[in-house]
Amino acid sequence: MIPLLLRVLGHEYAGPVRRTLALMTTTAVVEGLLYALVVPVLRALFGREPADAWPWLIAFGAAVAGYAALRYRSDLSGFRVGTTLLRGMYHRLGDQLARLPLGWYGTERVGQVSVLASRGLLQAMSVIAHLLGPLVSAAVTPLTIVVVLLAVDRRLGFAALLAVPVVVVIQVRTGRALVATDEERHARDQEAAGRVVEYLQAQPVLRAGGRTGECFGMLDDALRDVHRAARRSMRSTLPGVVGLALTVQAVFTALLVLGTYLALGGAIGAAELLAALVLAARCADPLLSLSELGGALRSTRAELARLDAVLRAEPLPEPREPIRPDRHDLTFDAVTFRHGDRTVLDDVSLSVRQGERLAVVGPSGAGKSTLLQLIARFYDVDAGAVRLGDVDVRAISTEVLMAQTAIVFQDVYLFDGTIEENVRLGRPDADDAEVRAAATAARLDEVIERLPGGWSAQVGEGGALLSGGERQRVSIARALLKNAPVVLLDEVTSALDPVNEAAVQEGIERLRAGRTVVMVAHRLRTVRRADRIVFLDGGRIVEHGSHDELLARDGRYARFWGLAAPILDM
Repeated sequence: MIPLLLRVLGHEYAGPVRRTLALMTTTAVVEGLLYALVVPVLRALFGREPADAWPWLIAFGAAVAGYAALRYRSDLSGFRVGTTLLRGMYHRLGDQLARLPLGWYGTERVGQVSVLASRGLLQAMSVIAHLLGPLVSAAVTPLTIVVVLLAVDRRLGFAALLAVPVVVVIQVRTGRALVATDEERHARDQEAAGRVVEYLQAQPVLRAGGRTGECFGMLDDALRDVHRAARRSMRSTLPGVVGLALTVQAVFTALLVLGTYLALGGAIGAAELLAALVLAARCADPLLSLSELGGALRSTRAELARLDAVLRAEPLPEPREPIRPDRHDLTFDAVTFRHGDRTVLDDVSLSVRQGERLAVVGPSGAGKSTLLQLIARFYDVDAGAVRLGDVDVRAISTEVLMAQTAIVFQDVYLFDGTIEENVRLGRPDADDAEVRAAATAARLDEVIERLPGGWSAQVGEGGALLSGGERQRVSIARALLKNAPVVLLDEVTSALDPVNEAAVQEGIERLRAGRTVVMVAHRLRTVRRADRIVFLDGGRIVEHGSHDELLARDGRYARFWGLAAPILDM
């Protein structure tokens, strides 16, 4: 597990971990050697002059004090390194997740990363503070005591040494037997967690449809699967626990019998026999703890493996010598993009002049949102190139590209904080006047005035305490504050009521001014003011031109408009 841990941590953290591991190993060896002083103490007590034991007792007390200081330093080092690693790994994981393409985030992966970023990472990094010390002690201290036993009496030492391969075999076989059950239990836990979240989130729909009993049955089945997986895991663990306990007990009994035989034959003294039994008894506790530690190790190793898989996932490559564009026009040059086996965009060529407002329309699944995502380089194209100015977006650093673009999505996510904090995400160094001006332009000031707390009002996780229209106004204010030269709008008014739609549309008009704009819309009334319209279908551009030109052609756009016209007149 140590090589996996060091690989996950990276080179910058490997040094402190190795030093902590060396300190823990030294502490465990000192603990084992400490018991060597029991031998002269017992010899003196059983000898002619029991008072001769005092110097050895004093030495033993001093050694215990030294060991206590070393153990304190070792444990403290483990806690400090563990805390540092946890903080550092959160940053490293966050940076990695920010670099991964959106295509990496499947439905299952979002749940996995959610668990990994909370419980998983905490468990993986706590190995340094809570698990590594006891593990080293359980392995190294008994081995050191066996060496001491060899020094006391080679026959007793070799008898104790025979237990080492038996313990190793038991631990290895138990670990292999539990790999499959541990994976199954983890999968069942994830399934049950997903069912719980699904059941809670779907309450309005389930109650409206009268299907609560059916869905609860699905949740109940998932929880029963967790119970069955836990029972199988416990049954798989039992042979290893019992086997280890019997091995330790058998070795201790063998040492007792052998020592008694040697003592009765005069081969060793009573003091040596008692010392050997004390040492053997001291080996028992750490050896028996290996069963508990083994389960924790397997669980931690599994979390480390999952963390390693995320950290080793290939992010979008950054250019070695990034180029900064000096213009803000956009070009799609024979772009092809595939998602799995499906071709989303097929040989698309398109140009958007600087300051032009382009609207992209078409049926669902035509590739409209993908067009925006390729501009922001959420994905890399499979063929062709997307250019900002005359620079391929792959040659622009992520930081510069994000600074050049402001994106407003249909589904707005707000972080759990105040309204002001969420607006300031657009430009954290903006002064108060700029933040207020952006809010006014987005008509967010109307929302702030009626909320208790005003600018300090909490929005809740994901913006749950605000309505959809209010969240969209925050998003537009954020984009206005960012003041980027390229604006990408993705269906921003498709699910709003008339009042919020009017407010959001006004904010969008201000956001468009003087910028290169690419907007995706289902509501065709929002595209009338676009300089040019592109009709996308099946991943290809089938028509392009102004609103009036496309209506005059009486093609796909005109038919779309004809279907939408009765709705627009309502």
